Amino acid sequence: MGTSAIAVQQEIILDAVRSTARGEWKVVVLDAGSKRLVDGVVKEDDILKENVTNIEQIEDKRPMNQEMDAVYILSPQPHIVDCLMADLERRRYRRSYIVWTSLLPPEQRLRLDQSALAREQIVLLRVLNVDFYPRESHLITFRDPWSFPTLFHPACNQLVRKHMDELAQKIVSICVSLGEYPTIRYYSPRNPAHEASVLCSHLARFVQLELDQYAKFHEDFPPPSPRPRGALIITDRSMDLFAPVVHEFTYQAMVHDLLPLVEGDKVYYKTALTQTETSGNIKDVEIGETDSIWVKNRHLHMKDLLEKLASEFQAFKAKNPQFAESDNPSSLNNIKDMLAGLPQFQEGKEAFSLHLNMASDAMNVFQKRRLADIASVEQSLATGLDEDYKKPKNLADQVVRLLDDNDITFPDRLRLIIQYLLYREGLLPSDTQKLLAHAQLPAQDGEVIHNLDLLGAHVSRSMKDTRPVAQSPFGRKQTPQSPSEEESGLSRYDPAIKPMLEEHIRGTLDQNTFPFTKPHLDAAEGLLGQENVSQASLRSAKPTWARTRPSALEPRQRIIVFMAGGATYSESRACYEVSQLSNKDVFLATSHMLTPSLYLRQVGDLSVDKRRLDLPAERPKPQAPAHLFEREPPTAPQAYAKQQPTNSQQPQPPVASMGAMSLGSNPANANISSNGALKGHRLSPAPSNAVQSANSRLTKKEKDKDSEKKKKHHFFGSKK
Repeated sequence: MGTSAIAVQQEIILDAVRSTARGEWKVVVLDAGSKRLVDGVVKEDDILKENVTNIEQIEDKRPMNQEMDAVYILSPQPHIVDCLMADLERRRYRRSYIVWTSLLPPEQRLRLDQSALAREQIVLLRVLNVDFYPRESHLITFRDPWSFPTLFHPACNQLVRKHMDELAQKIVSICVSLGEYPTIRYYSPRNPAHEASVLCSHLARFVQLELDQYAKFHEDFPPPSPRPRGALIITDRSMDLFAPVVHEFTYQAMVHDLLPLVEGDKVYYKTALTQTETSGNIKDVEIGETDSIWVKNRHLHMKDLLEKLASEFQAFKAKNPQFAESDNPSSLNNIKDMLAGLPQFQEGKEAFSLHLNMASDAMNVFQKRRLADIASVEQSLATGLDEDYKKPKNLADQVVRLLDDNDITFPDRLRLIIQYLLYREGLLPSDTQKLLAHAQLPAQDGEVIHNLDLLGAHVSRSMKDTRPVAQSPFGRKQTPQSPSEEESGLSRYDPAIKPMLEEHIRGTLDQNTFPFTKPHLDAAEGLLGQENVSQASLRSAKPTWARTRPSALEPRQRIIVFMAGGATYSESRACYEVSQLSNKDVFLATSHMLTPSLYLRQVGDLSVDKRRLDLPAERPKPQAPAHLFEREPPTAPQAYAKQQPTNSQQPQPPVASMGAMSLGSNPANANISSNGALKGHRLSPAPSNAVQSANSRLTKKEKDKDSEKKKKHHFFGSKK
């Protein structure tokens, strides 16, 4: 389906390795951060195919390799620059090609510019703009769950500006990687009552400034393209407070909500892939983009999924008749056929087993927790309409009845109270306490409800509250116009992101709720009926009238939605659906993916002491490993010993004792001690001081040589 963010980032990284030191054998050096990024989209074998002998990590102990060039792909962090300077001072590799995953801060760039060792050894400096993690073809995350408390915790105000700078740079990296210079719109809530209501407007302006600066210094951006100009819409978690707590019954959202998935850089599920569920057969199985069954079916409603999996598995067995029951299973031909198809059959069988097990486990939880009864009430609360698309009645009685039911779990009770509170636009404090008492929830769950106020929810109301009732920016859901649009009674709710995208594509998205950052320039273009647009992009030299291709085959316009504070799997599903229906490429980008349990925990944490949050911004800054500044045991004394034989009867020279000898009296080896090659010598822990010391020892001839190289290659000239 259109462009894949995974494929885009993969090609950028491989092209950087391929085009650097072209034709030469080289070593690729990563750091812990860039390794996570590279491993997410590129296989190690694909890198090794590009004339790469080895992949090393800059924080690890590594052998000297002065006969080989090195391609560094590094995160622009101060301690990583320290590691790089340590490598340059020791001349670990012959030449160095430095590739940063995002823009290097000016103070760190200055360190390299002022270093004679860097000027001598660095052949290339470039920035890739790939500091993001494509999780799916159209889903991008920053793997930063701490973004939520940083943006919404009352005690984190002093961290917000720096964090917005970081978010803006990452969003710009996505735009640059996709080759898009988009129009930018942002969410501006009606009648805001919370401090973070200005979040989107500030972030949108940060992004606009970063994009304009990038375009100013890169004349080739955006690249020529026949696509219509893209659009970026910046919103935040406060736009839709129902989405993280409503039960969603599409496959992906349901398993992330109900099953104990292991989520990290990758997602795993522990299951048995054979019928004999012994401990040896139970293992963690990865769920990802390489699993075609998962990719094809993850957005199906569970009732449709079960039927489809069963029919596809029968078709799979029919395509592999050699594994079916046979009258003569020991026939030579049967055995040959079985051996030939065994790997593919086993792989396919395990994939089907995984998803049949996951779907079955999810349905067992669905029935055990009586989610059908809960969802019936939830859908009325979230949409404001019952199954007949009329105003619901007796919702309070239905909610209380479920809160009193012993089969309803405590987390589900909390989610139900939150939805009822959002539906009523706030409750009397006494009514909230009564609901909590019915649900038998602990006091800390009351904090979760209270903290929703920080996200813009009306938590409490007085008897004579005159505040205007907040309305959804997209109104109530309309009754389906035809039987084909009829939906499951348990899936009538659509996340707000879906009508937002649909109205944007139609050109009817409200400019007051979603203003442009440059209304005088972008509004006219952004308000055109996008679904009928086939105009040429301003980046394309070919005019519209000169086109001969059918409109269905024209390049798809790209729409990027950034959701600050985390996004849900239901919102990801909605973006895919809009992409398919509108022939657009819709990319959802966010700091991290939210499950209902994670969301409730993070909202509850908005009232705890900030020191308990363990925010990365307030942790001690990481330091370069000490071993990088230690000298290797010397090899020069061994050569000296061979030239000056002693009277010792041993066939090998006494290396250990010679390593401790003072060699300063021998003029031929005076350079050994002056360069610090003796065993036990430690470089200064501050590499910048060590480099300045080395610079002070340069002779006039060496300085002239450095100057000549600088003029020849223009690596550190004024043009960056």
